[in-house]
Amino acid sequence: MFYKVKVKDHVRVSPKNFNKELKEAIVEELKERFSGYISKNLGLVIDIADIGEIGEGIIIPEDGAPYYEVNFDLITFEPELQEVMPGKIRDIADFGAFITIGPIDGMIHISQTINDFVSFSKDKSLQGKDTKRSLKINDKCIARIIQISYKDIANPRVGLTMRQQGLGKEDWVKEDLVGKKEEKKKNKV
Repeated sequence: MFYKVKVKDHVRVSPKNFNKELKEAIVEELKERFSGYISKNLGLVIDIADIGEIGEGIIIPEDGAPYYEVNFDLITFEPELQEVMPGKIRDIADFGAFITIGPIDGMIHISQTINDFVSFSKDKSLQGKDTKRSLKINDKCIARIIQISYKDIANPRVGLTMRQQGLGKEDWVKEDLVGKKEEKKKNKV
Protein backbone atom coordinates (compact mmCIF):
# COMPACT_ATOMS: atom_id res chain seq x y z
CA MET A 1 0.00 0.00 0.00
CA PHE A 2 1.17 3.54 -0.70
CA TYR A 3 1.47 5.98 2.20
CA LYS A 4 2.21 9.64 2.70
CA VAL A 5 4.45 9.84 5.78
CA LYS A 6 5.25 13.04 7.69
CA VAL A 7 8.90 13.21 8.79
CA LYS A 8 10.90 15.71 10.84
CA ASP A 9 14.66 15.52 10.50
CA HIS A 10 17.86 17.55 10.31
CA VAL A 11 19.11 17.99 6.75
CA ARG A 12 22.71 18.83 5.92
CA VAL A 13 23.00 21.15 2.91
CA SER A 14 26.24 20.39 1.16
CA PRO A 15 28.40 23.34 -0.01
CA LYS A 16 27.86 22.13 -3.61
CA ASN A 17 24.21 23.27 -3.22
CA PHE A 18 24.93 26.77 -1.81
CA ASN A 19 24.16 28.35 -5.20
CA LYS A 20 20.53 27.09 -5.11
CA GLU A 21 17.43 28.35 -3.36
CA LEU A 22 17.24 26.82 0.14
CA LYS A 23 14.09 24.75 -0.53
CA GLU A 24 15.54 23.43 -3.83
CA ALA A 25 18.83 22.52 -2.09
CA ILE A 26 16.97 20.68 0.68
CA VAL A 27 14.84 18.75 -1.83
CA GLU A 28 17.99 17.69 -3.69
CA GLU A 29 19.68 16.58 -0.44
CA LEU A 30 16.57 14.63 0.64
CA LYS A 31 16.20 12.94 -2.76
CA GLU A 32 19.86 11.91 -2.66
CA ARG A 33 19.47 10.60 0.89
CA PHE A 34 16.18 8.74 0.46
CA SER A 35 16.43 7.53 -3.15
CA GLY A 36 16.01 3.75 -3.00
CA TYR A 37 15.81 3.81 0.81
CA ILE A 38 14.15 0.70 2.27
CA SER A 39 13.29 0.11 5.90
CA LYS A 40 11.10 -2.32 7.79
CA ASN A 41 9.22 0.63 9.37
CA LEU A 42 8.69 2.80 6.27
CA GLY A 43 8.86 0.28 3.44
CA LEU A 44 10.30 1.56 0.14
CA VAL A 45 10.62 5.33 -0.22
CA ILE A 46 9.25 6.39 -3.61
CA ASP A 47 9.69 10.17 -3.54
CA ILE A 48 9.71 13.39 -1.52
CA ALA A 49 6.14 14.71 -1.69
CA ASP A 50 6.37 18.09 -0.02
CA ILE A 51 8.67 20.27 2.04
CA GLY A 52 7.02 21.94 5.01
CA GLU A 53 8.57 24.21 7.60
CA ILE A 54 12.32 24.80 7.40
CA GLY A 55 13.96 25.82 10.66
CA GLU A 56 16.91 28.17 11.10
CA GLY A 57 20.22 26.69 9.97
CA ILE A 58 23.05 25.86 12.33
CA ILE A 59 26.67 25.22 11.47
CA ILE A 60 28.61 22.52 13.28
CA PRO A 61 32.27 23.42 13.83
CA GLU A 62 34.71 21.86 11.34
CA ASP A 63 31.89 20.74 9.00
CA GLY A 64 31.35 23.84 6.82
CA ALA A 65 27.76 22.94 5.94
CA PRO A 66 24.56 24.20 7.55
CA TYR A 67 21.98 21.85 9.08
CA TYR A 68 18.28 22.69 8.93
CA GLU A 69 15.44 21.11 10.88
CA VAL A 70 12.89 20.28 8.18
CA ASN A 71 9.36 18.90 8.13
CA PHE A 72 8.69 16.95 4.93
CA ASP A 73 6.40 14.29 3.47
CA LEU A 74 7.59 11.03 1.93
CA ILE A 75 5.61 8.84 -0.44
CA THR A 76 6.31 5.23 0.52
CA PHE A 77 5.23 1.77 -0.54
CA GLU A 78 4.86 -0.85 2.16
CA PRO A 79 3.46 -4.25 1.17
CA GLU A 80 0.99 -5.67 3.70
CA LEU A 81 0.00 -9.27 4.38
CA GLN A 82 -3.31 -10.27 2.73
CA GLU A 83 -3.26 -7.16 0.52
CA VAL A 84 -4.62 -7.79 -2.98
CA MET A 85 -2.45 -6.16 -5.64
CA PRO A 86 -2.68 -5.79 -9.41
CA GLY A 87 0.52 -6.67 -11.20
CA LYS A 88 2.20 -7.77 -14.40
CA ILE A 89 4.19 -10.98 -14.94
CA ARG A 90 7.83 -9.95 -15.43
CA ASP A 91 9.40 -13.39 -15.81
CA ILE A 92 8.57 -17.08 -15.54
CA ALA A 93 10.85 -19.85 -14.31
CA ASP A 94 10.35 -23.56 -13.73
CA PHE A 95 9.59 -22.88 -10.04
CA GLY A 96 7.09 -20.01 -10.50
CA ALA A 97 6.50 -16.49 -11.76
CA PHE A 98 7.92 -13.07 -10.88
CA ILE A 99 5.30 -10.33 -10.82
CA THR A 100 5.78 -6.57 -10.62
CA ILE A 101 3.46 -5.10 -7.97
CA GLY A 102 3.82 -1.37 -7.53
CA PRO A 103 7.52 -0.45 -7.36
CA ILE A 104 8.77 -3.95 -6.39
CA ASP A 105 8.68 -7.52 -7.63
CA GLY A 106 7.14 -10.46 -5.85
CA MET A 107 7.32 -14.20 -6.49
CA ILE A 108 4.48 -16.63 -7.00
CA HIS A 109 5.53 -20.23 -6.45
CA ILE A 110 4.35 -22.58 -9.23
CA SER A 111 1.98 -24.25 -6.75
CA GLN A 112 0.29 -20.87 -6.12
CA THR A 113 -0.21 -19.75 -9.74
CA ILE A 114 -3.19 -21.77 -11.01
CA ASN A 115 -5.69 -23.86 -9.04
CA ASP A 116 -4.68 -26.95 -11.03
CA PHE A 117 -1.66 -29.20 -11.67
CA VAL A 118 0.78 -26.76 -13.30
CA SER A 119 3.67 -27.48 -15.65
CA PHE A 120 6.42 -25.26 -17.03
CA SER A 121 6.86 -25.16 -20.80
CA LYS A 122 9.93 -24.24 -22.84
CA ASP A 123 8.24 -21.10 -24.19
CA LYS A 124 8.42 -19.67 -20.61
CA SER A 125 4.78 -20.17 -19.71
CA LEU A 126 2.93 -22.06 -17.00
CA GLN A 127 0.07 -24.34 -18.10
CA GLY A 128 -2.77 -25.85 -16.06
CA LYS A 129 -3.38 -29.54 -16.86
CA ASP A 130 -7.20 -29.64 -16.53
CA THR A 131 -8.17 -25.98 -16.89
CA LYS A 132 -5.81 -25.38 -19.85
CA ARG A 133 -5.19 -21.92 -18.41
CA SER A 134 -1.76 -20.52 -19.18
CA LEU A 135 0.32 -17.77 -17.67
CA LYS A 136 2.84 -15.88 -19.81
CA ILE A 137 5.22 -12.94 -19.48
CA ASN A 138 3.39 -9.55 -19.57
CA ASP A 139 0.04 -11.04 -18.44
CA LYS A 140 -1.85 -8.70 -16.12
CA CYS A 141 -2.84 -10.43 -12.89
CA ILE A 142 -4.36 -9.91 -9.47
CA ALA A 143 -2.50 -11.53 -6.57
CA ARG A 144 -2.64 -11.62 -2.77
CA ILE A 145 0.45 -11.03 -0.59
CA ILE A 146 0.95 -14.04 1.67
CA GLN A 147 4.55 -13.57 2.85
CA ILE A 148 6.92 -10.64 3.39
CA SER A 149 10.55 -10.96 4.46
CA TYR A 150 12.96 -8.16 5.32
CA LYS A 151 15.80 -10.59 6.14
CA ASP A 152 17.90 -8.80 3.49
CA ILE A 153 16.73 -5.19 4.00
CA ALA A 154 18.16 -4.11 0.63
CA ASN A 155 16.10 -6.77 -1.14
CA PRO A 156 12.77 -7.45 0.61
CA ARG A 157 11.03 -10.66 -0.52
CA VAL A 158 7.31 -10.76 -1.22
CA GLY A 159 5.46 -14.06 -1.73
CA LEU A 160 2.08 -14.08 -3.47
CA THR A 161 -0.77 -16.41 -4.38
CA MET A 162 -3.31 -16.44 -7.21
CA ARG A 163 -5.17 -19.61 -6.18
CA GLN A 164 -8.05 -17.93 -4.37
CA GLN A 165 -11.34 -16.81 -5.87
CA GLY A 166 -11.10 -13.41 -7.55
CA LEU A 167 -7.35 -13.77 -8.10
CA GLY A 168 -5.27 -14.75 -11.12
CA LYS A 169 -4.87 -13.55 -14.65
CA GLU A 170 -7.40 -10.78 -15.36
CA ASP A 171 -9.07 -12.87 -18.10
CA TRP A 172 -9.61 -15.76 -15.64
CA VAL A 173 -11.20 -13.49 -13.06
CA LYS A 174 -13.64 -12.16 -15.70
CA GLU A 175 -14.41 -15.70 -16.94
CA ASP A 176 -15.08 -16.87 -13.38
CA LEU A 177 -17.42 -13.92 -12.73
CA VAL A 178 -19.39 -14.58 -15.93
CA GLY A 179 -19.55 -18.30 -15.08
CA LYS A 180 -20.94 -17.55 -11.59
CA LYS A 181 -23.63 -15.24 -13.03
CA GLU A 182 -24.70 -17.92 -15.52
CA GLU A 183 -24.74 -20.53 -12.75
CA LYS A 184 -27.00 -18.31 -10.64
CA LYS A 185 -29.40 -17.87 -13.58
CA LYS A 186 -29.61 -21.67 -14.05
CA ASN A 187 -30.32 -22.21 -10.37
CA LYS A 188 -33.18 -19.67 -10.45
CA VAL A 189 -34.94 -21.46 -13.33
